[in-house]
Amino acid sequence: MSEAIPGGLDPAHTGPIRSPQSLVAGLTLVALAALALWLTRDLDQGTLRAMGPALLPDWLAVGVGLCGLVLVGSSFASDGQGLDRWSLRGPTLVLLAIVAFAVTIRPFSVGAVSTPGLGLAIAGPMAIIIGGYATSEARLRDLLILALLLTPFCMVLFGDLLNLPIPIFPQAFADLFPASWSQKQILRLTAAVLAGGGAFVFVLSPRHHAKSVDVADHSGRI
Repeated sequence: MSEAIPGGLDPAHTGPIRSPQSLVAGLTLVALAALALWLTRDLDQGTLRAMGPALLPDWLAVGVGLCGLVLVGSSFASDGQGLDRWSLRGPTLVLLAIVAFAVTIRPFSVGAVSTPGLGLAIAGPMAIIIGGYATSEARLRDLLILALLLTPFCMVLFGDLLNLPIPIFPQAFADLFPASWSQKQILRLTAAVLAGGGAFVFVLSPRHHAKSVDVADHSGRI
């Protein structure tokens, strides 16, 4: 007796596509990679010694696109899950996080409406928290810890080690420090404060412990 694939259709009745979920996921990754390459087409690639603003995004897009092609190929070669029901919550909040990051990391204006450039130090955590609520299982404490630890890592990687021209913090924030301080010194201090805040939240905030569930009924059967 053949066993049905969980969440999918019997592969005997699905034609050449044996894993619809892998096919859709792969095509989505390929489309995102193509969009990223198109959006960065006018940016300078640079070299490994002097990386341009398009080098890292382009290679990440190529990697994502290759992963998508692997998924597309596997959808014809191996059995997998079918398409499940999905809600608009996930895509809506992920897109909202991307838009919020794009319009706040640099100064942005449309007509009479304008937003200040908040830099990665503020736009990064905000995007992580908004995007995290794409799942109903998200908890603010966990998202806050992730935002406060991941953002300083990105700040040091892109702004300090790779020297990419990414706004790190609002210029008004940099003006609060002595004029003798360099941008990298301010960046490192800001990253250390954010990381320390993430560690503080992790150590001092209450944690939820999983409760044991007794699955035995009153008759003694499991």
